[in-house]
Amino acid sequence: MKSPVKVAIVGASGYSGEELVRLLLQHPHAELTTVTSRQQAGQPLAKVFPKFASHQRAQSLRFADPNVDSIAQQAEVVFLALPHGVAAEFAVPLLQHGCRVIDLSADFRLRNAATYQEFYAHEHPAPELLTKAVYGLPEYYREEIKSAKLIASPGCYPTSILLPILPLLREGIIKPNGIIADSLSGVSGAGRKADVDYLFAECNESARAYGFPKHRHLSEIEQELSKVAGTTVTIQFTPHLIPVNRGILTTLYLAPAKHFNNAVEMKALGEQITACYKTAYAHEPFVRLLDDQSLPDTKNVTGTNCIEIAWRLDARTGRLIVLSAEDNIVKGASGQAVQSFNILCGFPETSGLI
Repeated sequence: MKSPVKVAIVGASGYSGEELVRLLLQHPHAELTTVTSRQQAGQPLAKVFPKFASHQRAQSLRFADPNVDSIAQQAEVVFLALPHGVAAEFAVPLLQHGCRVIDLSADFRLRNAATYQEFYAHEHPAPELLTKAVYGLPEYYREEIKSAKLIASPGCYPTSILLPILPLLREGIIKPNGIIADSLSGVSGAGRKADVDYLFAECNESARAYGFPKHRHLSEIEQELSKVAGTTVTIQFTPHLIPVNRGILTTLYLAPAKHFNNAVEMKALGEQITACYKTAYAHEPFVRLLDDQSLPDTKNVTGTNCIEIAWRLDARTGRLIVLSAEDNIVKGASGQAVQSFNILCGFPETSGLI
């Protein structure tokens, strides 16, 4: 596509939508033409988000009601920052109009309509598109993203789990069974909504598990792990809410395919793990491998499209422990979607993200 590419954000008033606005206003190859929100329709963008008031484009943009025909006339690529079930209602007609669609909801992440119904408790609104959508994890689907018409951007938790595990699973370094994932997420992961559970007084000085033991994101996590492993993978996943605005810290407990019984075997396995990660991610602009004594920390990735990954072998338990940290709204949502946009349009992958 020629630069600049005209883009629209449907559902621009939520946290992911707001982050898309920030990234696309400053993007050197994108022209933000349309922002929609039923709640904010008619309001100037700069009034709803004063932080963007100094940007010339933000001064002229107003939120509009989401009208497919109008969006399609003004944009070549459309970002959908909508709840699951709602996004598909816009994706179908936008694709028919010839737009490229990047969906941040869960509507097109799964390849099986029955799995979608199991985890999201309603029938899929457009099952015919499930096999046509590309899972928007750039580090693994870069070639498919280049020619995609519909990109399903991954969830925040899946990104924090898949990127650390996939290389190890692909190389047979870990067993595909017995995987345990514990994740801690900031409150923004729940979205911008009025809900008692997410009020300041309820979240502050509090940490709690939720969505346990069958969180919706398990469906796409297990789908992608199973694809790489060549067998059905079932994991134990527990998400937790912690009193920070944004960020996800994930700890993974993995079983090495080969036991290490002494220091020599432990060293050899450690070298294999290091080599595996470097082969997978040494040239990835947004994957930061911590190969010294430092550990992933959400404060180091907040506001960035980077994910930090570190690992340790535990001689006492025989387990491999891998940790990751990311910004749930950037690498876990809007930033990753813009990364896919760059690949789709043939721009440098880091455009607008560094």
